[in-house]
Amino acid sequence: MDFAATAMIIVLLLAMAAGLEITWALGLSCVVAVLLDPKLTFVVVAQRIFAGSNSFTMLAIPAFMLAGDIMSKGGLSKRLVAFADSLVGWISGGISLVSIVACTFFAAISGSSVATTAAIGGLMYPEMVERKYPPDYAAAVQAIGGTLGIVIPPSIVLVIYGNITETDVGKLLMAGILPGIVCCVALCIYAFIKAKKCNFPKSDKFSFKRFLVSFKDAIWALIMPVIILGGIYGGFFAPTESAVVAVVYGMVVCLAVYREISGKTLWEIIEATATGTANLMILVVTAQMFGWLISYYQIPQAVSAFMLSFVSNKYMFWAIIIILLTICGMFLEVGATNLILGPILAPIAVAFGIDPIQFGLVFVFLLAMGQATPPFGTCMFVSCGISKQPVSKVSRQLIPFVAVEILCGVLFALVPAISTFLPSIIS
Repeated sequence: MDFAATAMIIVLLLAMAAGLEITWALGLSCVVAVLLDPKLTFVVVAQRIFAGSNSFTMLAIPAFMLAGDIMSKGGLSKRLVAFADSLVGWISGGISLVSIVACTFFAAISGSSVATTAAIGGLMYPEMVERKYPPDYAAAVQAIGGTLGIVIPPSIVLVIYGNITETDVGKLLMAGILPGIVCCVALCIYAFIKAKKCNFPKSDKFSFKRFLVSFKDAIWALIMPVIILGGIYGGFFAPTESAVVAVVYGMVVCLAVYREISGKTLWEIIEATATGTANLMILVVTAQMFGWLISYYQIPQAVSAFMLSFVSNKYMFWAIIIILLTICGMFLEVGATNLILGPILAPIAVAFGIDPIQFGLVFVFLLAMGQATPPFGTCMFVSCGISKQPVSKVSRQLIPFVAVEILCGVLFALVPAISTFLPSIIS
């Protein structure tokens, strides 16, 4: 490997180990590579940053962030929780199932795992504790439910992954639907078994009238993902344009229908989203420069050749990926893993004959799982903050849930149709 490329990787690892923010760690490693490589100049850096920013798809990121913030602060959470309660609250351990199902619904609005855990966990944790659930288990349920936030569309992480790996964003978003539902069902099955074993309480029997009332109240939230995905695949607008449609739709619903935010609150939401977007976009364009250098130095080809010499088939490759990303999820933030490993691993997956849509979905799903994985899962930390429970106790309760998600990841790797079926019939 080229000396400049080796130095770039070493500087990145050392900077991250020293606690430097991922944006600056990536930027510093790129600067070192340019300084050490006589064939490169800083003009290239400016050109690559401009080229990375000059992307129509990237406009979807701030728009989806704004739409999620508007909907999360506009009264959607409590309506989705009430609807989920009417669906599954009557089953053994019903309130834990309600948390998971409500997180699934909210994931289809927010596009963020942390936002999902914060919004639903803030409502459901006190309710679970009031119904005599162990506090550490109640906190674990909120953390694991939140992981679905970046799997089910709209997903900001899927949009970023598609952009940095040049994978079709529309197909990636559609690919997240079935895996998200399958994972939700699997988590609910474990919660049901746990409830039976521990004799957790359940709500009153199913009421069709209550279901209709809660459905009517939540209908405006529930049809938002239908509008987004239906519009994309109906040919009415592109994935990027769908994000703007989501913003307009969210504003109309929250201002005119639910009326739980004011014009002043809306402006505060826009300001907060602008700040968050600025930080995120700096990170993304820096990562794109890093990804370009990775390609320039042919690192994916070198890693691919190395792996091909030891890995004989795609199933061994999948095993390595699942183990690697599970370990990364324990210690690295989702954005860092996505931006660093995505451009390296995506071409290798194609070399093994894996569909790029399937690989992208499984890759992001395993990143999502990492947000609940001890010791540094962000959703776990948010849930611990809400519940005031120690990380050690919540971690023990999370381990079985994480095991369920690992099994789901293996299933999605072995059965490509779960990820590729919907994109294939609509493309």
